Amino acid sequence: MNLEKYILAIITTNPKKAAGSTAIFPCETNEEMEFVAANLEAILDGIAHRLTDELYIIVKH
Repeated sequence: MNLEKYILAIITTNPKKAAGSTAIFPCETNEEMEFVAANLEAILDGIAHRLTDELYIIVKH
């Protein structure tokens, strides 16, 4: 099986909204969440998607 698309990380200010085996990065503020998402996007060579005001995911396409 060859995975082509998958979630690399979850960044959230509300950890109750995230679960699973993917890396979860809880943040205190929206500013911190945006900072972490932008940096992880570059580090992991993925794309950041804001799903809600409390949740970003980094995916590999």
